[in-house]
Amino acid sequence: MNCIIVDDEEMSRTIVKHFVEQTSNLTLLHVCSDAIEASNFLQENSVDILFLDIEMPEMSGMDLLKVLTVRPEVILITSKTDRAVEAFEYSVTDYLLKPITYPRFLQAVAKAKERLEARATVIEPPHDIYIRTDSKIVKVNLKDLLYVEALADYVMLHTVSNRYIAHSTMKGIERKLTPKEFIRIHRSYIINTDKIDAIEDLSVLINKKYIPIGTSYKESFIKRLNIL
Repeated sequence: MNCIIVDDEEMSRTIVKHFVEQTSNLTLLHVCSDAIEASNFLQENSVDILFLDIEMPEMSGMDLLKVLTVRPEVILITSKTDRAVEAFEYSVTDYLLKPITYPRFLQAVAKAKERLEARATVIEPPHDIYIRTDSKIVKVNLKDLLYVEALADYVMLHTVSNRYIAHSTMKGIERKLTPKEFIRIHRSYIINTDKIDAIEDLSVLINKKYIPIGTSYKESFIKRLNIL
C-alpha cells in the first residue's frame, strides 16, 4: 500500500516514517512538512493511505481533507482529542493520539487494508477506457496501452498500433487506469508495466522508446519490480 506522511513536527514525521519502514506492506512515497505540499503532491499522485496531522499552520489537516476530490484512507495523527467527532464526519480510517505506539499504528494500518480490500471487491477493474478525440469517441483496450505522455493540457495515449490525444490531466487519466499494471514513473509519463522491455540507468524501454524515470518516482517504481 502506497502512503505519504504529512506532519509539521519533525519528531513526529521521523517516528511515523520509522513505523512505515518497519511495516512490510507499506511503501512510503513522500514525506510532507505541511498540508500545502501534500495537496500539490496528491494532485499528481495516487496514494492508498494518508498519515495526516491535524494541527498545522496555514492549512490544517482538516482543511486538506475538505479540498481533496479523491480521498485515500486517512489515518489522522494528533495530540488533541477534541477533533475526533469532526474527523469521523470525513469517514477517516482511524484517529491516533500522539505519542503513537507501533502496535496502535499497526491496528490503524490493518483497518486501512480492510477498507481498501473492500473497495477492490466492489469495483471491478476496467478492461478498456473510452477517449474523446477529434469528433469521435474511441475505445482503447488497456492491454494495448503502452504508456501515457503529458502534453500541456492534453495527454497522448500510445498504444501498440495508434496514438490518441485527449483533453485530460495526468491525474485524471491515472484515476481511470488499473494501478496493478500502470504506474507513474515521471511527472510526464505513466507506463504499462507489462510492456517494459528493459530498464537502463534512469530510463525504461518500451517499444523502442526510452522513457525517463523521475527522481521522486524512482524508489516506488523499483519497489514494484520483481527483481532477482
